[in-house]
Amino acid sequence: MDFEIPILYEDNHLLVIDKPQNMPAQPDISGDKDALSLLKRYLKKKYDKPGNVFLGLVHRLDRPAGGVMVFARTSKAASRLTDQMRHRFIKKTYLAVVRGKTPVSGTLTHYLLKNHDLNIVKSVSPETKKAKKAVLHYTTLETVGSLSLVSVQLETGRSHQIRVQFSKEGHPLWGDYKYGNNQVNDHQNLALYSHKLILTHPTQKQSMIFEAVPPMQYPWTEFTYLQKLKVENDS
Repeated sequence: MDFEIPILYEDNHLLVIDKPQNMPAQPDISGDKDALSLLKRYLKKKYDKPGNVFLGLVHRLDRPAGGVMVFARTSKAASRLTDQMRHRFIKKTYLAVVRGKTPVSGTLTHYLLKNHDLNIVKSVSPETKKAKKAVLHYTTLETVGSLSLVSVQLETGRSHQIRVQFSKEGHPLWGDYKYGNNQVNDHQNLALYSHKLILTHPTQKQSMIFEAVPPMQYPWTEFTYLQKLKVENDS
């Protein structure tokens, strides 16, 4: 394999990966290597497939974010997984490091409007035309100094949702130069990771759980919760 994409699970219907941070999930205007194209190349080579290889993009993950993503290897699997996603049967949990001390738990509700030309999302009033309601639930796992580690479950799946909503509440994600209230990125990775994904297998019907642990570098290394999680994951 000529690329570094950790594969968490693979069968005839699913391909689950731990997407590297700063890699596009699919081709974009940057022309940089993207997960979808690299995985198609991987499948073509591994199984010696002629012609184009089918691989369905079931959901997206922001380029700066990393973690669990599921792809469909057949059109039937793609249709069934997309249906699960539409009806919110697929459960996703994210880990994020935010600035400041967050409450023990909470629910954030905002109305978001995306500027597609600038690829920027803003929190606006509910009456704003084309604004979409965004809801997430979070739990604070640990606070160290001026940083908090939060576990986030999305009720809605809006573009840049976690980043915009926490920024609006005065807790921008660490390393988020776009929504970080004049925070300088300093070439550091955004502290947002798709940690856990729960779905029903599209043909076998059993529940499946996939997990990925954020890379053990600052600011993730500040939290004992993640250090323990890393040990458990490696054992």
